Amino acid sequence: MLEQLLPNVFWPEIWQASLDTLNMLAGAMLFTVLLGLPLGVLLFLTGPRQLLEQPTVYRLLSFVVNLLRSVPFVILLILMIPFTELLVGTSLGVPGAIPPLVVGATPFFGRLVETALREVDRGIIEATQAMGATTRQIIFSALLPEARPGIIAAITVTAITLVSYTAMSGLIGGGGLGDLAVRYGYQRYQPDVMAVTVVLLLILVQILQSAGDRLVVHFSRK
Repeated sequence: MLEQLLPNVFWPEIWQASLDTLNMLAGAMLFTVLLGLPLGVLLFLTGPRQLLEQPTVYRLLSFVVNLLRSVPFVILLILMIPFTELLVGTSLGVPGAIPPLVVGATPFFGRLVETALREVDRGIIEATQAMGATTRQIIFSALLPEARPGIIAAITVTAITLVSYTAMSGLIGGGGLGDLAVRYGYQRYQPDVMAVTVVLLLILVQILQSAGDRLVVHFSRK
């Protein structure tokens, strides 16, 4: 019955493409958090009326973040091909997809982190300062713990965005479910393959959103 409904679907290939998508998502998310979290903290600290207010630095960082966020990801994929080949030796497959995924998602995540930090009660920061805490202590003992639910929500939103980015990377041979959808679903006119990839991506997004929501609720408990 399943073979009649999905005659063109080769399940081992679907399984491998799913693993490639998960690998791209995990690798890109790791580097996005490692780069985007300090970026968001720096944006917050150098912003107006903050601990390390530096208008020039803040404007420069904001300009770079806004510039990268304004470039459509499909165009960014193409623009980064020479850099990606220089960095990892190829622009194809999972390794070739991760650098543009990180560059595309890091500014987005950094801005979300900045927003989460801005929602922290300023009284908590002032109380920590009154106790003689250093800027480093304020960041790690007050800001980040208080902003944890917001940061987890930011990670969830970014992960879901990366799922769509991984699908788009299939346009240039990035591997994963997106590549499968382009090669078989679009170029070879196999709608059953396209339908399976879309359903799997929807399931992945639902899992990420549910897990993120549960973590936000858990860490929001006082």
